[in-house]
Amino acid sequence: MNITAFYLLFSLYITALIGLSLWLSRRQKSGEDFLLAGRNVSTRLSLGTTVATMIGTGTSMGAVGFAYTNSWAGMLYGIGGACGILLAAWLFAPVRRYGFMTMSEELSFYVGAQPKMRLLFALLIFIASLGWLGAHLIGGALYLSWATGLDLDLAKLVIAAAFTVYIVIGGYAAVVWTDSIMAIILFIGFVLMAVLISVQAGGIVALTQQVPASQTGWQALSHIGLIPAISLAVVIALGVLATPSFRQRIYSARSVSTVRRAFTLAGLLYLAFAALPAMIGIAARQTAPDLADHQFAFATVAVTVLPAVVAMVVLLAGVSATLSSASSDAIAGVSILIRDMVQQCYPAGFSKQRLLLLSRVSLVLVALLALAMALMSNDIIRYITSLIATVMSGLAVTALLGRFWPGFRWQGALAAVLLAMTISVSILLQPDWLRFWGNPVLPAFAGAMLGAVLVSLRYQHQVITPLTSMRRLRQERQRFLQQGNFVAESDGTHLKNNSLSAADSRGESSV
Repeated sequence: MNITAFYLLFSLYITALIGLSLWLSRRQKSGEDFLLAGRNVSTRLSLGTTVATMIGTGTSMGAVGFAYTNSWAGMLYGIGGACGILLAAWLFAPVRRYGFMTMSEELSFYVGAQPKMRLLFALLIFIASLGWLGAHLIGGALYLSWATGLDLDLAKLVIAAAFTVYIVIGGYAAVVWTDSIMAIILFIGFVLMAVLISVQAGGIVALTQQVPASQTGWQALSHIGLIPAISLAVVIALGVLATPSFRQRIYSARSVSTVRRAFTLAGLLYLAFAALPAMIGIAARQTAPDLADHQFAFATVAVTVLPAVVAMVVLLAGVSATLSSASSDAIAGVSILIRDMVQQCYPAGFSKQRLLLLSRVSLVLVALLALAMALMSNDIIRYITSLIATVMSGLAVTALLGRFWPGFRWQGALAAVLLAMTISVSILLQPDWLRFWGNPVLPAFAGAMLGAVLVSLRYQHQVITPLTSMRRLRQERQRFLQQGNFVAESDGTHLKNNSLSAADSRGESSV
């Protein structure tokens, strides 16, 4: 492959994204425009940005690399992701009506809008956002370094600078538009590669026949172990349910029905897509059986099997996968930083113009922090699964119980977070336990759920109504944004005339 040509293609691609961001930046008049695109994202754009984020670093590198050694078991990543986004569509899309700005706002709403709990949620979610962003920086840098020979740490810096520039200019509107463009490139790249390797192998049947008998059918699961296989699917599903970037799509959508349609379509597409990374991983095993780093399986097949021009497009699709995911997590991290952390120091709030400037400065800070984390690791799958199990299992328990159980209390949420972290870290430190479970998510999630229920039952006498919780959040937003009546009819909340119906208090009214 011509390295100079790839550099040129990559430069043109990033320049085009920056140009689009400049055009979109003309519509930005406030921090809310920058962070949530005015809460007016359509179904098509919601679908595009969701699909692009799902087919991100974990799919293009993690799933393909996993399939390199485990053949069709590589589909577990796609199956888990599809289940996660479909569950999000039907369980959490209705929270759009409350006008939340961040996931920590949503979680704190479930437990009485306790300021200390919201700060704890914010810290955990901010760490999770940085962790996801760091993973995508690692993935993009691995692609760029492999394709061009660039030093890996320098490649991480290039990737970080690339997405930071166009998001600083265009904000969340740039994210959803560029993600939608990237989704097209991703699908073309993956489908093109799958078709060409299938043709070269003599068809899908012939490709399948090249897989060892011990890695076909149910034996593919026994090859890695049934419990580790279930753990992998579950950790990806929970990752979607508790990842702040997917919540950001709910909050920014035009309506509940908009995000529900987008998530449902994305889940079905991703489920159909699940076989493609597995096919590519299987082909990579046949093409390069002695590949030292399985994370390069995708890139190896692209350069070895495909024509030079097609290979460059496919590698660009791989880079797009990391950029699309990185941009979404960066915006989610900035939202948490400003709304839930900076506000604690400046309760009086900011003007629209100053909040817009603060959002851009914060984005640069978030990118630098994530880059620092990315410089400490190069292993995508272990990085992602450890992050989800440790930081996000407790948040997933809090979201599920808070959404559907009126008896959930803030003490139960605290127990869920602490138990999930303790159990996860304990397993990560014990190689034998980690080998048995695959990753810590199953015991971490189960322990957090049990602890949250038991502790909440102990504090049933402490009752704070959903209306009180939302009033607290609304007052904070009004001070923060200096907009008087921020929670207005335009954001679709059900707080008009200071009333909140019992059904709406848990988001269970018909949509």
